[in-house]
Amino acid sequence: MEVIRNFPDPELVANLKAGRRMEESIKELYRNYFDGLCWYIMNNSGSRQDAEDIFQEVLVSFIELVQQDKFRGEASIKTFLFSLNRFTWLNELKRRGRALAREEKYEKAQDRVELDTSQHIADREGKAEVLRIVGELGETCKKILLLFYYENLSMREILDRTDYETEQVVRNKKYKCLKQLEQMINANPALKQTLKNLMHG
Repeated sequence: MEVIRNFPDPELVANLKAGRRMEESIKELYRNYFDGLCWYIMNNSGSRQDAEDIFQEVLVSFIELVQQDKFRGEASIKTFLFSLNRFTWLNELKRRGRALAREEKYEKAQDRVELDTSQHIADREGKAEVLRIVGELGETCKKILLLFYYENLSMREILDRTDYETEQVVRNKKYKCLKQLEQMINANPALKQTLKNLMHG
């Protein structure tokens, strides 16, 4: 049976600084502090996997600070790790928030372009010609584009009428269909002129 020995803070810090008994020291840090740090993250918009990832970062940072003599023991290891954990997690949340904001901004820009396009495509006089062009993209693209532009259905409603797994898959497919339509138009000058006339007619 393994005997668990708790190191006092000064001994634990001395071991980490000297690089000795590292495995025991790291195990003790896990044993003493992981649950508390994990609880903080899971109660602040995180998952257990997030908590494990952040704890790894916190441990690496803590060991580096100790070895660079930047942890002098003015605060307890517990207090220091909790502060480091909180700081690291808040930074991660900010990073995710920025990424989400960028994604939402991109989505809004895409929606604006698609809204403008849909208004042009919905032009009554050109509807038959556009239907013919869209039909050349294949049944799947035709179905998605018509449901979206002509029936004004949302991604959720289109999902219910197709065999796709998620709204994101439908969105990706619609994007590919629009790119395919764009390539078809660019490859055919006469078709490009027809659509141009429709859009400005």
